[in-house]
Amino acid sequence: MIKLTRFNGTTFYLNITHIETVEATPDTVITLFNDRKYIVKDSIESIAERVQAFYQNAHPIATAPKLPDDLNE
Repeated sequence: MIKLTRFNGTTFYLNITHIETVEATPDTVITLFNDRKYIVKDSIESIAERVQAFYQNAHPIATAPKLPDDLNE
């Protein structure tokens, strides 16, 4: 789970395994597999870093899932 901040300043934790997409529209919109959406203050870059850190901490031997930009390198 990662900690996120709503625009009203409240924080919540989101199970990252339920995330389908994260978009900047320009607000950051997180869409889950059940089509529920969250609009948060956090940038897409910071969310991607937290997801990667989560996987590295949860499974230090395994690698984090590749981000779309990583596949082009």
